[in-house]
Amino acid sequence: MRVAIISESFLPTVNGVTNSVCKVLDYLADHGHEAIVIAPAAGSPAHYRGFPVHQVPSVAYRQFPMGIPNAQVARLISKFAPDVLHAASPFLLGAQGIAAANRFGIPTVAIFQTDVAGYAKRNRLGSASKLAWRFVRWIHDGADLTLAPSLASRTDLENAGVERIALWGRGVDLTRYHPNNRARPAARALNALLAGPGGDTVVGYVGRVAPEKGLERLASLRGLPNLHLAIVGDGPSDDHIRGLLRGMPATFLGRLSGQQLADAYASFDVFVHTGTEETFGQTLQEAHATGLPVVAPAAGGPIDLVRHGENGYLFDPGDPGDLRTGIRSLVEDPALRMRMGEAGRRAVIGKSWEALCDELMAHYASVTSPAKTRKRTPAGSHA
Repeated sequence: MRVAIISESFLPTVNGVTNSVCKVLDYLADHGHEAIVIAPAAGSPAHYRGFPVHQVPSVAYRQFPMGIPNAQVARLISKFAPDVLHAASPFLLGAQGIAAANRFGIPTVAIFQTDVAGYAKRNRLGSASKLAWRFVRWIHDGADLTLAPSLASRTDLENAGVERIALWGRGVDLTRYHPNNRARPAARALNALLAGPGGDTVVGYVGRVAPEKGLERLASLRGLPNLHLAIVGDGPSDDHIRGLLRGMPATFLGRLSGQQLADAYASFDVFVHTGTEETFGQTLQEAHATGLPVVAPAAGGPIDLVRHGENGYLFDPGDPGDLRTGIRSLVEDPALRMRMGEAGRRAVIGKSWEALCDELMAHYASVTSPAKTRKRTPAGSHA
């Protein structure tokens, strides 16, 4: 199969969209498919896994490159003549790619990854939220199929009037993130450093340190005994969160990747996530794969990933005491941590990237089948 991937983000920018695109490209390369990548100019490599990467003009927005629609997009799609266009978290660039594919009669699959409602609420945009959802519908109405990562995001899309939706989650590297990593010297050394001489329970977070991640909620843990916070990641809220947590036993480890990130997970005893705007929650899966209990808000993607009382706890994001109660239960009960961690590992065993990309190929097939063809309406032709 020939797949054109148009993505609002790609290397060297590292985030959930880039990671998913790279995993899909790895799968396509391993299974003998052909592909190209179209992405905003940001110093990307010319090739990834042998596939050409085409950069189009972009502008910087909040530290991220944002692709500017231009005639090069349609030319690239036409020249490659893909069997399907994969639009990763489509915005301006993705919308143009979908419209161009429709003109050429190329089936399209759009991957939804942005919590528009949460963003609008957090930034007090008020009525602009309705306009934002109209824009989402405008983009996704042009696609043959929209893939939502969770039941919560699917419901949001349905409420916005988007049709032709299917569920497609995210895979997790079950080899890199594994309970056996706890025995690695680097992981044991980091745990000993964080736990200190008193053997504190290490409660870890992995992700951007940014407003949408809600790390302010960690302040509710102040005063809990036998606990040490470990925060992996960086971002625009770094100074603010450091100041807010000053005086608490907390270590900021900065951004980590590869085996260092896997060792960091393995050094934790409990994983905590605080943001309410996750359409999925990939770090929760990585924590479960490592064998950690997860405490996360009962909002968005985590609702699909955390079975309350079995592999972790879902807390009420409007009740600071609820997060504190869940964390305290796990800090005080090592046997409970072990049981929940084992349940978390079992929950993700069938969610390797290989399995998830097999599902993606089935979605591609569903829109490329002659029986599934429909008259497509290019994005941008209506609102």
